[in-house]
Amino acid sequence: MGADLYTGNMTLGKNQNIDGLDSQAKAIAEFPGRKARTLRFTGGAPRAAQVIGDGSRALFLRSDGPEDLVTSLWMSVIDSDQAGEDDAGNNGLAVKENGAKDLHREVLLADPRELLADADNEDVPAEEKARRERAREGGQGIVSYSVDSAGRRVVFTINGQLFVSEIDEDGDGARTRQIAIGGQGEDDSKWLPVLNPRISPDGRHIVYTTGTRLVIVDIADWGNNGVDDPTRGAHSHAHPNTCAAEVKEAYEAGDVNDTNASGDRFGTVWSVGNDPSGTLKIGLAEFVAGEEMDRYDGFWWAPESHGLLFEMYDSSPEPMWYISDPANPDKPATGRRYARALTKNAIVRLMLAHLEFDDERDGRYVGCDVQNVSWDREGYEYVAAVSWKAGHEPLVLVQNRRQTRDQVLEVEADGRTRVLEEHANDQWIDLVLGTPAFTPDGRLVCALNDMDTDTNRLTVDGKPFTPFDWQVRTVLDVSDENVLAVVQRTLHEVALDEGVSGSSAEARSAGSAAVADDAMNTVAESEAISISDNADFSIGRNSMEIVSERGSFPSVPAAWQGDEALHDARSYDVVTIDFDGNITPVTARPGVWSASRAGDGFVVSGHDMAHSGAMMVHASRVSVVAGAAVPAAGNGEANMTHADGSTAADGLHGEYAGNKSVAQTNPIRTDSVLTNDSRYVTEAVIASHAETPGFTPNTEFARLGEHRMFTAITRPSASSKFAGAAKLPVLLKPYGGPGFQQVTFSQAGYAESQWWADQGFIVVTADGRGTTGRGPKWDRKIFENMKDVTLADQVEAVRALPGVAPDADLDKVAMIGWSYGGFLSALAVLDAPDVIHAACAGAPPTQWTLYDTHYTERYLGLDPAVYERNSIIADAPKLTRPLMLIHGFADDNVTIANSLRLSKALMEAGRPHTYLPLTGITHMTNDPKVAENLLVLQRDFLYEALEIGK
Repeated sequence: MGADLYTGNMTLGKNQNIDGLDSQAKAIAEFPGRKARTLRFTGGAPRAAQVIGDGSRALFLRSDGPEDLVTSLWMSVIDSDQAGEDDAGNNGLAVKENGAKDLHREVLLADPRELLADADNEDVPAEEKARRERAREGGQGIVSYSVDSAGRRVVFTINGQLFVSEIDEDGDGARTRQIAIGGQGEDDSKWLPVLNPRISPDGRHIVYTTGTRLVIVDIADWGNNGVDDPTRGAHSHAHPNTCAAEVKEAYEAGDVNDTNASGDRFGTVWSVGNDPSGTLKIGLAEFVAGEEMDRYDGFWWAPESHGLLFEMYDSSPEPMWYISDPANPDKPATGRRYARALTKNAIVRLMLAHLEFDDERDGRYVGCDVQNVSWDREGYEYVAAVSWKAGHEPLVLVQNRRQTRDQVLEVEADGRTRVLEEHANDQWIDLVLGTPAFTPDGRLVCALNDMDTDTNRLTVDGKPFTPFDWQVRTVLDVSDENVLAVVQRTLHEVALDEGVSGSSAEARSAGSAAVADDAMNTVAESEAISISDNADFSIGRNSMEIVSERGSFPSVPAAWQGDEALHDARSYDVVTIDFDGNITPVTARPGVWSASRAGDGFVVSGHDMAHSGAMMVHASRVSVVAGAAVPAAGNGEANMTHADGSTAADGLHGEYAGNKSVAQTNPIRTDSVLTNDSRYVTEAVIASHAETPGFTPNTEFARLGEHRMFTAITRPSASSKFAGAAKLPVLLKPYGGPGFQQVTFSQAGYAESQWWADQGFIVVTADGRGTTGRGPKWDRKIFENMKDVTLADQVEAVRALPGVAPDADLDKVAMIGWSYGGFLSALAVLDAPDVIHAACAGAPPTQWTLYDTHYTERYLGLDPAVYERNSIIADAPKLTRPLMLIHGFADDNVTIANSLRLSKALMEAGRPHTYLPLTGITHMTNDPKVAENLLVLQRDFLYEALEIGK
């Protein structure tokens, strides 16, 4: 086993004074309460950005302050000469009182408090609450929106009410109005609730679902009171199941849909009819789609606004579960269907509606023709992804129950489907968001788990084009030239064979750029070349290819030279990849990034190690200098222009020179977020009103154990009474399960670790086998054996810890975690009591047959014996260490039955333990006071369990 310190310490500067230490100590003491009140310091931060139109504008959401949960709709505008000159000849740039021109402005488009009196007292429909729980949405007000293809009209809901905003042509504001639901009759309840509204690409119609009815709204012209046409006010019945010609004939006879006082017309595209059981739903994503596939939509507009593809599902085959509120016994339990592992899933269907509009009557909706979409639904029961691009038929990705096979289907006009591609994997196939997708010219982009090269790649028309060792995590956009994607590089290490001085271990320990360069040059000349799968490899500054049996090792882009070792699995980098495999980085420094692009504009958002909160930058390929807009230089060498008119050097060479394997300080840059190579040369930072924790985590990064696990180690701050202690107890704080990473270059991810460290712990988070970012083979190490493998890796990390943390007291080791981390924490004290001596387990899935199908069966398959082997219920008699179980009664994801069954087994075995049930709490710990006090209660429990302070 090995333990190499890899990157470094973010500590207080040398000039930190006593007042600074006092301020830091105060901030850490107040951390639990402030974290809870600010939604983990996200309140007031910009989010949910989407570039619109020509790219000079971008929509985003933001609340007014750190403790404000009510988010408003905003727009970022970068001015250019494309706006034309105003009367004063100002090239469309706003002019301040001092004569300076604003190159960038943020415009408030819609404020919930101005639009709705009860915006602060939110009471949204149950279905919307469920959607937000699936999406981990904790905000209020405008939490999502839909915009037309021109970027002019936006629809959203506030407290269940429907609104539309129309953006001014000059980008200085918008007019917003509420769309009153229904007509003038008493039967308007059929149009409620308003769920997941989506505007048509042409901006003339809105479709939403009530859960049982798919509703279309014709948006009236602004200011139209709409009662001059006698047919508008009449009530009628929708015609969802007849052809358009028949509907139009009925319409001419005066049979129309409901119309409100503003002239907005309501009609039904399709409905589930009379369903006393309540198990039939339309236009909604079923539970496992939202929770496990990140698919939250249940209908999709045709790009030309002439049709809809929509989902209908029947959850009656799923087991019925009940969630109760024991603190209020007068309230009945709430029944719901839950797709429990090894039981049946909901029956999912897709329907294709061809919509008919009467252009002679303002383009109003007059009916539709609906076709069943046909495919082998018995063989492929999961609808994993849907894509509908302009000029093409819809694409649907379907999976079999075991997720070992999938098909990419093209939906034809009559509902029949054509299989374009099929994929298979012996363990499972990963879903990559944004795939499959057509390029505008009709090529098909798909994801591929390439086991031969151990790389999650992309293909175009079946041919892989992304390089080896560049793990594609998400596809953000597809053009004819390239794909915009989030990637993680897998850095491998050259095994120094005979003829090379030193061993690979020595090279890791020395680790300097010079040593790495020498090793590369020597091995490049050798015929015996191999790349180790479980070690790190620093590429030299001279970008070169190393040829191996696996193909070409990807050369580092010039924009990252100097920081190449940091662009690894810990960094979610945004890049463009052309169809010849050439990579152009968009983001310059390591971090956790995502992006949106349209036209000549781009928004990048995310976190890095330089900043405590989220950042958002709106960029353009139009360079604005001294009030004039000029095209970006084509060679990528133009200076970056900021919103204040200043420029910066490309900033592509960070603060790291020399030794790459010993401790390095601050893997950050304070210059541009974007590279010059990306050719987005004008940047404007979108303001954040979020609060910061008030301290910088004292975190360093290491590679631990035989498996070279990426690990974050956080020690007490300089202001803590534990600073500089010769020995400190260890707190393991993992998620540790499949499909997720914690050790990333995001400072925000280590703020809570710092609070724990200042309570007197060395806090260790290690990403073991099964966590993402290191290739499909690494992911699949846990297949059918999650329990043993994930625990073994945490034990391995503890035993390797003294190599980088000699101050770690391995006689006092605790573990805390939530969800899979809760499972791992309980498992640790049951099955590894000699290594982990106390644990707090939050919402643990203790018995995997109680968790959902899509997640659990992906990793454990369909053999009940495998589930029994991976459960921890039978391990209850082994408990000899202190264990606290924590679980919310309202948790609809990991049901409280998991903790109750483990507690029962512990009681039957006579094993003492602590149980903390949380009334009204979901899987998100959605109550601020509960979230605040949970940290303190866990700390005090661990103090007593480990006899700290005695």
